[in-house]
Amino acid sequence: MQEVQNSSDTTDFLKSLGFPSVRIHHSFNHFDFTRDSRRILVIGPMGSGKTEYSSRVWRDSLVAQKKSRKIAKLTTSSNADRRKVFFIRSMLDKNRFPDYPEDALAYRGGYERCGGSIAHISDSFELEEILNNNTDVGTWIIDEASFYDERLVYVVRNASLERGLTFVFPTLILNFRKDIFNSTARLMLETATDVFPLTAYCEHEDCIEDSFYTYRYYMIDGMECPSLYFDPLIVIGGDREKLGSLEPNYCTRCDHHHYLPGKEYTFFTLKPLGETASAGNIEPLKNELKALKHNINESVLYRHLHDRHVSNPETRINLNSLKVDFISEKALIYLFSEQNLITEELLLILVE
Repeated sequence: MQEVQNSSDTTDFLKSLGFPSVRIHHSFNHFDFTRDSRRILVIGPMGSGKTEYSSRVWRDSLVAQKKSRKIAKLTTSSNADRRKVFFIRSMLDKNRFPDYPEDALAYRGGYERCGGSIAHISDSFELEEILNNNTDVGTWIIDEASFYDERLVYVVRNASLERGLTFVFPTLILNFRKDIFNSTARLMLETATDVFPLTAYCEHEDCIEDSFYTYRYYMIDGMECPSLYFDPLIVIGGDREKLGSLEPNYCTRCDHHHYLPGKEYTFFTLKPLGETASAGNIEPLKNELKALKHNINESVLYRHLHDRHVSNPETRINLNSLKVDFISEKALIYLFSEQNLITEELLLILVE
């Protein structure tokens, strides 16, 4: 909640109730459907209430639609009434809440039934089609918009400016690496008109600080194993604990308890090895990958993490990242698909 300036009327009212001088904060206000052409970012880590914010917009719309035609004049532009809300969810996220109804706007702890006003899409072209087929809808909630292609940002901006539509984006802006999620997220920041930052409690059992970051880890033999920095960027995780190396778990952590081993290794060792390989000398990269796969104690990664964390009880957990399988494969994926340092031909040679 945000602190607001104390008006004299508010101060006098609170004093009449017997309150001393206090700081006044906004609670969660009802959604303003009268303002047009808004592009609203609702940002925060998982568990901060981004989708629950969307559910409040949905519930407010049901109340607002019961108002008179006089109100409709205030909330309508280009025949689109902003009191009518449509919810968009990514196809990547479709199986996140398998026990909920197909038309559910689902969040932790509950859901709203949206009927025909919900759809799952894969890209900006499908969004454009749905916009064209629902010209009377004035407010669009696009969940996890960072999952989509960059074009979506321009589709949204044009529809917002030309038709007065409002778009709400409950989304992650930072990935598990604490970097801007992708170019789509960066464009959303550049074109937003409003930002609502949300926080959550750090989910470390010994902490109750505000958390801004999404943390990725694996559960191996009952141990928390932080994901390495070069873990694949987008791996969809559900809300149930996953065991083993195939699927990660996610939670929200404060800066102190957000472990991210291997970042320096990625830039000091892995990327330079990829650059050397792309220049024609593949042996150094090949040797490191072999060590990561067959004898990790002989790898540069092991020495890097061991030197930095073995004597520090607070950060020794970073060594658990070496217990996760497929480290060499993930290193190759990072160099090939994210950094474009390895050609497809070289990738196949190294895999063999």
